[in-house]
Amino acid sequence: MLQCQQSMTHSAAASRVAKLREAIDKYRYQYHVLNSADISEAALDALKHELYTIEQEYPNLITPESPTQRVAGVALAKFNKVTHAVPMLSMEDVFSEAEMEEWLARIEKLSEAAQDYLVMPKIDGLAVSLVYQDGKLVSAATRGDGKIGEDVTMNIRTIESIPLELREVVPGRVEVRGEIYMRKADFDAMNATRLAAGEELFANPRNISAGSIRQLDPAVAASRPLRFFAWRLESNLGQTTQQASLERCQQLGFSTPPFVHAKDFAAIKSYFTSLGTERASLDYWIDGVVVRVNNSPAYESLGVVGKTPRGLVAWKFAPAEATTKVVSVDWFVGRTGVLTPVATVNPTFIAGTTVTHATLHNADEIARLALKLGDTVILTKAGDIIPKITKVLAELRDGSELTIELPAVCPVCSSPVIRRSGEVALVCSNKQCFAVASEHILHAARAFGMEGLGGKIIERLEEAGLLNSAPDIFRLTVDDLRNLDGFGEVSAKKLISEIARQKTISLDAFISSLSIRHVGEETAFALATHFGTLASFIAADHNSLLAVPDVGETVAVAIRDFLHSDYGQKLLAEYQEVGVIVNEAKKIEQKLAGKKFVVTGTLTTMGREDAKDRIRLAGGSVAGSVSRNTDFVVVGQNPGSKASDAQKLGVPTLSEEQFLRILRQ
Repeated sequence: MLQCQQSMTHSAAASRVAKLREAIDKYRYQYHVLNSADISEAALDALKHELYTIEQEYPNLITPESPTQRVAGVALAKFNKVTHAVPMLSMEDVFSEAEMEEWLARIEKLSEAAQDYLVMPKIDGLAVSLVYQDGKLVSAATRGDGKIGEDVTMNIRTIESIPLELREVVPGRVEVRGEIYMRKADFDAMNATRLAAGEELFANPRNISAGSIRQLDPAVAASRPLRFFAWRLESNLGQTTQQASLERCQQLGFSTPPFVHAKDFAAIKSYFTSLGTERASLDYWIDGVVVRVNNSPAYESLGVVGKTPRGLVAWKFAPAEATTKVVSVDWFVGRTGVLTPVATVNPTFIAGTTVTHATLHNADEIARLALKLGDTVILTKAGDIIPKITKVLAELRDGSELTIELPAVCPVCSSPVIRRSGEVALVCSNKQCFAVASEHILHAARAFGMEGLGGKIIERLEEAGLLNSAPDIFRLTVDDLRNLDGFGEVSAKKLISEIARQKTISLDAFISSLSIRHVGEETAFALATHFGTLASFIAADHNSLLAVPDVGETVAVAIRDFLHSDYGQKLLAEYQEVGVIVNEAKKIEQKLAGKKFVVTGTLTTMGREDAKDRIRLAGGSVAGSVSRNTDFVVVGQNPGSKASDAQKLGVPTLSEEQFLRILRQ
């Protein structure tokens, strides 16, 4: 075989390489998408080996998309950040028949077209976004916070069920979203190997899938039998239903989950029940079913509530339960000063993991449960994720159980604990509490994007007297760090350099960094968009705060209390002293307010995503498909079916020149 290859001309080698790649992709598609193959795995491996041998002889024939190049490059120092073109939203969860029926009633009241649902298993894995340019895989990213994920392209390339090239070359950008998972059989085989080698066993397939993709060395991901299910074609290639989206994914070379159509609650419930019965026999882990409005225009028209699309819901299986004993209850202080009780329990294996702690939420929850130390309790993993004590088995008490005493003083600074009027939470009365300050500083460091400044380092710097508040981060010097445990000249310079690079921050991230009660990232973004500048935000009165979407009476009071407090004013003054620059928020003009656009085809003066950003910044909205509610369809070169959809529905179309004229007006 080798002798024959060595005598090949370059032209013959190129021809053979092309045929081998085509055959390998064909059998990969058969195996991973069609669940059948005309040849054995051994034969497929032989084809890959022949391809590898020829490429070694003719290195100029190697391309990034070759099957031999799935594991390429060296280990990364860290993952780069990727901004999703369209946010990767989360799903609303329901846990009962009543909640599922309520969701259906809500949807059908809002949209007459939402009478057809696609129902599929909810795969228990890691959600990722894959981006192809002109048919070739160019990037892959995790969900992250929904807006920004981590670039895991090198690891994703190692997964055989993900095509490096689409089976059909589609011009331009194509985005496919889906789930990285591991089959139960592969997981069991991995653990059997680790057991024989005396290594620690993996807890469950979900954790190992997520952990493998977040390894900096792609060789680690390559060594693990990961797979991929595509559950959404994010780019519009003419599909008008979710079923068509899945079928298009299959045509492009992806495996998709099984699905059924359902017209009403009875059909959805029937599938949910049968899948629950078959759950243990499936070769992959699931934790419920996903119910989605099948009609894409109807789905888009339903919009988004918070971080969840209205037209999509996850009906979760009843969470796994087990019994255990409560050993102790400890109180932890968060960044708002709230004390949260956490129970330590006897180690208990539940829903794939060993649990040693469970949340108790607050003092009222302890009272509601009538919980005592030493009690036997029912432990539930709500949604198969968060351990929670749901019931005390009082009949199993033997008299040795002890009452749980509520703390009178903060467990960190020993200041008195108070309960604010109308609230159930216990709070440390000391606004300068070490734990609160630590959480504030850590939260600020994350908001500023300082990845090298973690909780342990912050604690060390506080103990050394170098950090008393978040602005002190920008006062740190190399001399301050180089003499601390764990730091040397190089690591000190690296951290100070990172801090210096993060001195400029967006307004929404800065507002988030302030740790104002009730103000999370979404509210911070709404505030930044509304006020535009830090000065305007600081000067806002109560009524102007109430005019901001997502801000109610409680949030407005919390913001004004912070801005008028000595602590808040001192914090803002310190940020100004250390030279932090807060950028103005991008102004959202209102000239396109209330107008819904769809963009199709290639624009010559800007990318499609740039066009969509400009629409949003002018107050308009962008949809993924054309409906009777669409106001304009912007048509570029080589448009897809959206242009003809607009014509059929009588929706006005705009050329690129007309679109630019509207933006300039």
